[in-house]
Amino acid sequence: MGLYQHCQRHPQDGVCAGIDKLVLIGNPNVGKSVIFGLLTGKYVTVSNYPGTTVEVMRGTISIAGKTRLLIDSPGVNSLIPMSEDEKVTRDILLHEAPTGVVQVADAKNLKRSLLITLQLAEMQLPSVLALNMTDEAMDKGITIDLPGLKKMLGIEVVSTIAPQRKGIRELREAMMVPRTATVSVTYHPVIEEYAARIAEKLPPAPISGRSLALMILAEDISLREWLKSHVDESVLRAIEQLRDDCFVKLRTNAAYLINAARIEAAEAITGAVMKKAAAGGGKILDLVGRTSMHPVLGMPVLLFVLFAVYLFVGKFGAGTLVDFFQNTIFGEYLNPAADALVKKMIPVPFLQELLVGEYGLITVALTYAIAIILPITVTFFIAFALLEDSGYLPRLAIMSNRLFNIIGLNGKAVLPMVLGLGCGTMAVMTSRILETKRDRIITTFLLALAIPCSAQLGVILGMLGSLSLVAALVWSGSILIVLFISGFLASKIVKGGRTEFFLEIPPIRVPQLMNILVKTLGRVEWYLKEAVPLFILGTLILFVLHKLNLITALEQAASPVMVNLLGLPAKTAESFVLGFLRRDYGAAGLFAMQQAGELDPIQSVVSLVTVTLFLPCLANFFMIIKERGIMTTVWITVIVFPTAFLFGGGLNWLLRSLNLPL
Repeated sequence: MGLYQHCQRHPQDGVCAGIDKLVLIGNPNVGKSVIFGLLTGKYVTVSNYPGTTVEVMRGTISIAGKTRLLIDSPGVNSLIPMSEDEKVTRDILLHEAPTGVVQVADAKNLKRSLLITLQLAEMQLPSVLALNMTDEAMDKGITIDLPGLKKMLGIEVVSTIAPQRKGIRELREAMMVPRTATVSVTYHPVIEEYAARIAEKLPPAPISGRSLALMILAEDISLREWLKSHVDESVLRAIEQLRDDCFVKLRTNAAYLINAARIEAAEAITGAVMKKAAAGGGKILDLVGRTSMHPVLGMPVLLFVLFAVYLFVGKFGAGTLVDFFQNTIFGEYLNPAADALVKKMIPVPFLQELLVGEYGLITVALTYAIAIILPITVTFFIAFALLEDSGYLPRLAIMSNRLFNIIGLNGKAVLPMVLGLGCGTMAVMTSRILETKRDRIITTFLLALAIPCSAQLGVILGMLGSLSLVAALVWSGSILIVLFISGFLASKIVKGGRTEFFLEIPPIRVPQLMNILVKTLGRVEWYLKEAVPLFILGTLILFVLHKLNLITALEQAASPVMVNLLGLPAKTAESFVLGFLRRDYGAAGLFAMQQAGELDPIQSVVSLVTVTLFLPCLANFFMIIKERGIMTTVWITVIVFPTAFLFGGGLNWLLRSLNLPL
């Protein structure tokens, strides 16, 4: 049993009472999780933070011969919560009573990181600052005076490059004795007056009374729950009265003044310690970054990105690589060798059929998973990692803000949507970054309905690659129409107000080869561990259905929908049934039918649109239940299932009426 699990089960144990807790904190996308992994190794636990659906990683770290518990908090831009993730991070600092904080910062965005540093200083929490990505900062001509920064902040500052493990040893040494920062921010005299008066009424807490008072004056509504459980009702009323009196006396928004003072202080420190020289290619990258966010000029950039992904994944991955692996590697060598070996070594016909028959675990499951899906998936993962590491995805969110306003969301919702193109299950979890329950429900619904995962999208691009550009436009246009109409209707039905759109934009950069390799290999490892066993399970289900003669019965039962409504062969029922087990498995079945000449161009497009809109995979389905609850999941299912087939049927009728050349 690990130390953390032991302390969870036996909190009164003397060992647990004396264990030091360190919290890892930082903005999103600063390499915090990489540093957490380097500090703790692989022995970590992941669980929801109490009372939330936000997962928090914990691991042990040995420093100077003493074991400490390291908690990896969700990424934040402020410790005055605007989302569930930020609330969890603030609550960890408020409830866990950490003995120290390790803040991970992006060296290229020092000012943004210092806004958190200043809040930690106000909380009087001992801390260490890890300036990560210093190599990328140097590439952009940015240099930071570390001794000067240490002196101004009053804490230890360590330069790190996480992927190369540089600075990790120095960081561990600094973590031995974290110090309370000496830097402070002076606010408007009225704010200072009332912060002091409120702090006097607050009970002792792991963070300073002044920081809590500033949160109250900044209208941190999420803090009221803690206050109600720690002070009497009369004291709470007195605190809220002081807050209201402060607002009246200021005649302006206190939260704005508090944030403005912190920004001014962060800018002053940044200006004193950071210098930026002209870096080769910097102006060009800045121009690309600005252009990609422009509402008009950004569209050609987006179309170029989409076309490049289509060529790389749809043509090269699903064409060249799949052809080589399926026809050459598996078709000429592996499958014939497996067939001969199985028939020689295993004399039982039933087992031979199970392994190398029409629905064999080797000839079908491994061929689909490795020869067809893996090349497509790998190329998509590479493309996605390039977009991610370049800083383009946040710019896509900025550019799409106006479009997402149509469906009652803001541009921030594009991030889980884009992540859904990688994995729908992870995207549902990532929707926690959205501020309101309404936004999270609408986003989850659209993810379930209209966003294909990476493996499924790769197969779709492969099928479209063998057709025409018109077919690709029909498929993408159909999905977008369903996405926006469904989102618009959902925004009118799901109750709740809209939220303002704030998003930190990292600088555009040349993707780093090491980052691309690490991200791609990690996702491929996930695919091999999670997806391949499901392909084997799916093939086993098909084999059992085949032996029980249920596949024919299934095709007959589904034929009114498949044949009459969608205009597809009855055999496609197999793909839709197994598509629920694993979305790319269903798409792979359609891919195989297309290659065998069993689907004409119209049938290919109709089947692809329908399978895209079809129910999410089993893992995604359970994640929706976990995140949104059983009733919301039921409603999403009730809407998604008929929408997929009704829209597919309408598209079949329209395409055959127009007789488009696909």
